[in-house]
Amino acid sequence: MGLQQLVEAARAGDRRATARLVTIVENQYEGAAELARLVKGGDATVVGVTGSPGVGKSTLVSALIGAWREQGLRVGVLAVDPSSPFTGGAILGDRVRMADHALDDGVYIRSIATRGHLGGLAATTGAAVRLLEGLGFDVVIVETVGVGQAEVEIASLADTTLLLLAPGMGDGIQAVKAGVVEIADVYVVNKADRPGADGTVRDLKAMMSLVRREPGEWRQPVCTTIASESKGIDDLVAAIGKHRDWLAGEDRLADQRRRRAAAEIRARVDAALRQRYRVTDALAEAVAKGETDVASAARRVLDDTA
Repeated sequence: MGLQQLVEAARAGDRRATARLVTIVENQYEGAAELARLVKGGDATVVGVTGSPGVGKSTLVSALIGAWREQGLRVGVLAVDPSSPFTGGAILGDRVRMADHALDDGVYIRSIATRGHLGGLAATTGAAVRLLEGLGFDVVIVETVGVGQAEVEIASLADTTLLLLAPGMGDGIQAVKAGVVEIADVYVVNKADRPGADGTVRDLKAMMSLVRREPGEWRQPVCTTIASESKGIDDLVAAIGKHRDWLAGEDRLADQRRRRAAAEIRARVDAALRQRYRVTDALAEAVAKGETDVASAARRVLDDTA
């Protein structure tokens, strides 16, 4: 099939056609630029799901898919997996936890490897989100890799960012440190049936009470869920809807989309620069032996590839 036929098939619900189009975008194959021109528009709700490893991101995403499918919405999921810095490979295993939706034509789930990109996402995640929007998906969920306190790129990509925390994952002060906590639009305390859940909720609310907000500014709600049992999911979906409604006012959503475009451009530039600027073994050895310093070596790399 040609690109136009693939696009038409994907909009009609053909998941194989959708997969081929995402592959073109992800790998920047020939036709990626033409595809971007063919697939424009769309008004999907883009939801980012982030948090430390083990808090239940994939399980929560699966529960959210079920809730939105009950509303008759088409849901696309981009699950970002880290690539090994040693072999370059990625497990791409998040789909296993979402197997309940494997046969649902209204759901498309895709694992994407980071391929060395930092920030919790892959360099082409933004382009894949834009594609799924243009193909008519109502909701696009982006699940980041398990992130620490500095991987905040998801906030630029998503309309609504969910930060998952779980009781027993560290002390309260550690949970509310600056960084990834500040990017959240909705806090989600998952595995809320475990001891310490109430304390995690109290820590979050105490942190937010210290933040000065202007009138009309969004106040992040704290939702509690037991994703494995789909408990609390309806309240979480309602909170996401309220944030979407808030964004719709005063051109906030348009501002968010501009930030997303800027972040996508930066990610693509960063990926191109990493490919362009190579550090040779000889130069690394010279620094290791003390024959030159790091700053001089960096300047040499830049000069050699200018």
